[in-house]
Amino acid sequence: MFELKIFNTLTNKKEEFIPINKEHVRMYACGPTVYNFAHIGNARPAVVCDVLVRLLRTLYTKVTYVSNITDIDDKIINVANESGVPIKDITRKFEDIYNKDMASLLVNKPDFQPRATDYISDMIQLVKKIIDQNCAYEENGHVFFDVSAYPAYGALSGRDLNDQIAGSRVEVSSLKRNPGDFVLWKPSNESQPGWDSPWGYGRPGWHLECSTMSEKNLGLPFDIHGGGLDLIFPHHENEIAQTCGAYAQKNNPQYFAKYWIHNGLLDFDGEKMSKSLGNILYVHDLVKQYPGEVLRLALLSTHYRQPLNWNSEIINQCHSVLDRLYRVLNKSIVEVKNCCPSKKVVRALCDDLNTSVALAEINNLSSQLSRVGDIEKEKEIKSKLIASSKLLGILQKNPAEWLGYKKIDKLDNKELIDELIDTRNKARKNRDFDKADQIREQLGKMNVEIEDTPDGTVWKIKK
Repeated sequence: MFELKIFNTLTNKKEEFIPINKEHVRMYACGPTVYNFAHIGNARPAVVCDVLVRLLRTLYTKVTYVSNITDIDDKIINVANESGVPIKDITRKFEDIYNKDMASLLVNKPDFQPRATDYISDMIQLVKKIIDQNCAYEENGHVFFDVSAYPAYGALSGRDLNDQIAGSRVEVSSLKRNPGDFVLWKPSNESQPGWDSPWGYGRPGWHLECSTMSEKNLGLPFDIHGGGLDLIFPHHENEIAQTCGAYAQKNNPQYFAKYWIHNGLLDFDGEKMSKSLGNILYVHDLVKQYPGEVLRLALLSTHYRQPLNWNSEIINQCHSVLDRLYRVLNKSIVEVKNCCPSKKVVRALCDDLNTSVALAEINNLSSQLSRVGDIEKEKEIKSKLIASSKLLGILQKNPAEWLGYKKIDKLDNKELIDELIDTRNKARKNRDFDKADQIREQLGKMNVEIEDTPDGTVWKIKK
């Protein structure tokens, strides 16, 4: 039996994962706000949580994974007003694009993907409970959570009330009693979407939706809450406060979620990815340039809690790794069934998703497969390689298709390409590197990609 350990942000240490109910593990992760394309940084939590869910499904009989869609937000309202397009048209369009983009990264869709606008009445009921517990107050059509009424505030982020700074993702308002108080409900004007409530026509605050949808779809408490490092404060801190405050659990933040995991952020060649720097890279564009599986592997190439420096070098490295792994699989013609992952890979992932060690073992299995001579041993190794890779969401495609060999069969100039490669190899042997480079360039213009390997030069049609 494997022992899963994860770094719990709430306790600030790596600890053994003990499910609330081992017969049914429940996990929630914050999903996208659908008003624009998702950038590659948005994809990292989706990919990380996908790997964790794949691992959990290996270890436990039943796992329910929920990740929401934020389809009511001031950014969405602004886009609708600027474009003159109805909010629902915008949110459904980008929700569909987001799901297709994540699917291209081989991210499995959550078991449930609730939309915030379907839970407004539940949010109103939760606000009522918070007010009844004297953890919130109404001011001029607004309802604010009173952080001073919740003693455990700051348990997740490590901040205390004296550290709270108005601004910096904390909305400033003269209506607040304390700078750190946050909005549960706010009024809407005639040009803004809204719903009737005991406090007037209005809409929910951002933090309220995740508390509501996680409770309604998973119950309380649930096992794991995930998201990006940037959501720890104030979003996740406020989720804990409002849910625990509503149920008189003012000193028990684990009443909401027992374990919290947060992935590190991406930067771009050493700079933070931001609109002001003009270096935002959208998944929708990247998947047109690179196979989604390459992008996925790049996102997993560094431990999930560490920052990831995103650049073309890491993408090209991951592309080469996958090409090499697929070439080994393509050479093996034995059929395998009932695949089981390597214990070393499962053990590595059970160590707080140590993808580096897991990938090292996958490479080791690939090396073993490339030189094995016994058929039964080949089946065993190939079975482990395929099942282990599936845990990471890679090597699930047809190797011949990935390598472009099926395209090669349809080529009319295959013999010419082989001749050019043979001529290039002779030029390299004679140290005529200028001629070799000229042939490589000529092949590139023919949309042919070549790679020199220990087994000789291999080629394929560019993707």
